[in-house]
Amino acid sequence: MKSIIINQKQYFNSNATKPVAFRLEQLKKLRTVLKANEKMLTEAVYKDFQKGSYNTFLTEFAGVYVALNDAIKNVGRWSKIKRAGTSMVNFPGSSYVIPEPLGSCLVIGSWNYPINLTLVPAIAAMVAGNTVVMKPSELSAHTSAALANIISNNFDPSYFAVLEGGVDVTTEALSQPFDKIFFTGSVPVGKVVYQAASKNLVPVTLELGGKSPLIIAPDANLKTTVKRLVWGKFVNAGQTCVAPDYVLVHKSIEIDFLSTLKNEIAKGDFFLENDNYAQIISEKHFDRLTSMIEPTKVFIGGNHDRSKRFIAPTVLVNVTEDDKIMADEVFGPILPVMIYENIDDAITFIKARPKPLSLYLFSESSSLRKKIWGEISFGGGMVNDVLMHFVNESLPFGGVGNSGMGNYHGEAGFKTFSHFKSVIHRPTLLEFPLKYFPFTKLKFALIKKAFGV
Repeated sequence: MKSIIINQKQYFNSNATKPVAFRLEQLKKLRTVLKANEKMLTEAVYKDFQKGSYNTFLTEFAGVYVALNDAIKNVGRWSKIKRAGTSMVNFPGSSYVIPEPLGSCLVIGSWNYPINLTLVPAIAAMVAGNTVVMKPSELSAHTSAALANIISNNFDPSYFAVLEGGVDVTTEALSQPFDKIFFTGSVPVGKVVYQAASKNLVPVTLELGGKSPLIIAPDANLKTTVKRLVWGKFVNAGQTCVAPDYVLVHKSIEIDFLSTLKNEIAKGDFFLENDNYAQIISEKHFDRLTSMIEPTKVFIGGNHDRSKRFIAPTVLVNVTEDDKIMADEVFGPILPVMIYENIDDAITFIKARPKPLSLYLFSESSSLRKKIWGEISFGGGMVNDVLMHFVNESLPFGGVGNSGMGNYHGEAGFKTFSHFKSVIHRPTLLEFPLKYFPFTKLKFALIKKAFGV
């Protein structure tokens, strides 16, 4: 590991990664390599989750190709030196902002979308001109091995390397003097990463999670609301950081909502055998999830099979804030439903908890939309849909507070892996004497006037 980092720092200091032409070449190469190995990676994901090829392309490859195409299209524009305004005290002069790569970057991916959540931040590091050490999650072991195989066979490790292994490997990597660390995962592990990085003063981006609420107002289009909710909650068996974690539905539409929800889930055909669903990643996570299911509160589902790591889409009703399901992020196919009567009470309930990664509102009211946006802090979200903000490269993606720090996607990712140097160029032909010795009363009066005092 140390030799990889030393070699990457030497390679970076050679300036080989900085030209836009080099970045374009490597991004296009990664796109070609992914297309050539898409079948192998899809099979690896199936071994980890029993996800079919359609599901895997939709939730893994699509976002990666979008990120690659966007980076290839815009790397030249993002990398340009930009002119900035020059203050009067620096007249005559020209001011510039110069984007430069940070150096050797560590990208620690997450297991729930092991291709997308590992490669997309790596792409952001590449487009910014850095070298990359990528650490896929050991929980999705087959996908980790496949990623390591295709990267090591196609890229010089002095530029792009992959580390495989468990906690011990990650711990060792965090102790190294990287120039940037990007981590996607849970809040507890995010705190460990942040603490470890602080010892070397390494800047960190943390993409974490939290209990993302979904509010359903009385005027919501229930048919569309439920259709989009069921997809967003149960895709990948709920193992999605931006999935709706719990629902706050207005009391006046509770019965209609639950009835519509039951019908929509029944149509979903959520079984592993038809490639329409996904396994829970491990028995440990399976046990954690099933311990949250209170049998007396099950409205739909509740059945599970540990031998297959299968949990059916499950809806819990009559949920209170004291229930176990409301203590931590669910991160699985269990949906707690809570009732509210007054929107201010719902807002107060959300604000009493750590800031969520995402928030979703289903309503036709523009005034309610503005109220929610103005009063609740959250990473990002949607009105009348779920999850899809994650695949808009024009929007920065990231959390706030407990749900993360920093962001990426599109130009935001380029900025995350860049430093912006500020430079002023002054000509030598003209000079004003006010700042130079000796200081006089006249100079003092003139300089105060120049600063508007």
